[in-house]
Amino acid sequence: MHKLVLRTLPTVALLLAGCSFMPVYERPVAPIATEWPEGARAEGRQTMVGLSWRQMLPDPGLRILIELALEHNRDWHAAIARVEEARALHGITHADRLPGVSLNASQAALLTPADFFPAARAQTSKRYDVAASVTAFELDFWGRVKSLDTAARAGFLATEQAREAFRLVLIADVASAFFTRQEAHEQLLLARATLDNRHNFLTLMQKRNEAGLANELDVRVAEAAYAAVRAQIAALEQSRAQAENALVLLVGQPVPDLPAGRRLAEQNQPLDLAVALPSAVLTNRPDVCAAEGRLIAANANIGVARAAFLPRISLSLAFGTASNTFSGLFASGSGAWNFAPNLTQPLFDAGRNQAGVDLAEARKVVAVAEYEKAIQLAFREVADLLVARDRLAEQLRAQEDAERFQEDRLRLVEARSLSGAINHLDVLDAQRETFAVAQDTIRIRKALLSTAAQLYKALGGGDERRTENLSSL
Repeated sequence: MHKLVLRTLPTVALLLAGCSFMPVYERPVAPIATEWPEGARAEGRQTMVGLSWRQMLPDPGLRILIELALEHNRDWHAAIARVEEARALHGITHADRLPGVSLNASQAALLTPADFFPAARAQTSKRYDVAASVTAFELDFWGRVKSLDTAARAGFLATEQAREAFRLVLIADVASAFFTRQEAHEQLLLARATLDNRHNFLTLMQKRNEAGLANELDVRVAEAAYAAVRAQIAALEQSRAQAENALVLLVGQPVPDLPAGRRLAEQNQPLDLAVALPSAVLTNRPDVCAAEGRLIAANANIGVARAAFLPRISLSLAFGTASNTFSGLFASGSGAWNFAPNLTQPLFDAGRNQAGVDLAEARKVVAVAEYEKAIQLAFREVADLLVARDRLAEQLRAQEDAERFQEDRLRLVEARSLSGAINHLDVLDAQRETFAVAQDTIRIRKALLSTAAQLYKALGGGDERRTENLSSL
C-alpha cells in the first residue's frame, strides 16, 4: 500500500502542477459601431503610418517647444517615474516564481543548567553552521504566484501605455497652446492696425465737425468705435499673456526666444489623413491599451483569490556544514542538511476567502466597464475630430472668400466716400465688418491647426515606438 502511494504521488503532483484557477482572459467586444458615423470622413491621401509628430508639426519654433516639454515637463517626469515604479514592482513579483538561494553563516551557544545532568554540572555547547538555503519557496500548483506575476506585468505594461498616452497629450497640448499664442499675436496685430484706422477716422470726423461738415453725433460714433478697439486690444494682450503662461507650464521652463515662425495662414500640415476602421484604430490607442492592461490585471487577481481556498505548499531546505567548533566547519564528516516542507490548508476563515473572490470579481466588472467606456470615449473623440477637420476646412474656405469680398467692399466704400457719394459713417460700418471677418478667419485657422494636432493624438500617433503588446499576456 505504501509503495502504491509513493508511486502515485509524483503523478498527482504533475497533474496538480498543470492546474490553474486563473480565468482565461478574453477581450470584451468593443461596444462601438464597425464604421465611423456619417459625416466623419475617413478617406485621405496620406496614411498615419510612418508619420511622426515632427512631420505633423513642422514649425521650427513649435518643434523646439515640444522637445523642451518632453525634457522638462514635470508631469512627464512623473509619468516616466511611474513606469519605473511599475517595472520594479513587477520585478519583485516575478522573482517569487523562482526559489531564492541565500548563503547563511551562524553561531549558536547554549548553556544547560546542572539539574539536567547526572554529574550536576552545567554544560555549555556551541554550534557553527554554514549553509546555502532556500526559505519558504511556494510550489505554485494552482497558479497563484503566476497570477500575481501576470497581474503585476499587466499593471506595468498598462503604466507604459499610460505614459505613451500622456506623451501624445503633451505634444497635442503644446501645439494647441502654441497656436493659441500665435492666434492672439495675429489678432493683436490686426487690432492695432484697425486702431490706427479708427484713429484716422476719428481725426477726420473731428476736423469735419470743426468745419461744419459733420455733427456731434458723428464724432461720438467715431470715438465709440475707437474705444471699442482699444478694449479689444487690452483683452487680446491678456489672452496672449495667458497663452504664454500656459506654454511655460507645459514646457516646464520660461519659453526661449524662438526662430521666426510661420503665420497661421502659412502653416502647412497634413490634414488629409486616411483613418482605418474603428476596431483597428481604437484598440491600439495607448489610453485604451492602458485600460485593457488594468482589465487583464483584474482578471488575473481573480485567480489569486480563488487559489486562497486551496492548500499552499512551501519548501525550506538547506545544505552545508556544521560543527561544534569553528575550525571543524569544513572538516570531513561535517556535512549537514535540512529539508522542511510545509502544507497549509484553510479550514475556517469566517468567509474571508470568499469575500476576496467576490471583491476580485467585482473589480473585474469595474475594469470591463472602464475599458468599454475608454473605447467609447475614444470613438467619440476621433469621430468629432474627423467631422471638425472637414467642416473647419470647408468653413475656412468660405471665410477666406468672405474676407476677400469684404475687403473689396471696403475699398469701394472708401472710394465712394472720397467722392462724396456716401456718408463717412458707412465707411466705419464697412471697417467694422471687415475687422470682424478678419478676426473670424484667424480664429478658424487656429481651430483647424489645433484639430490637426488633436487628431494625431486621437489616432494614437504615427511611427513612435510602441511598447510590448498586451495580447501576449
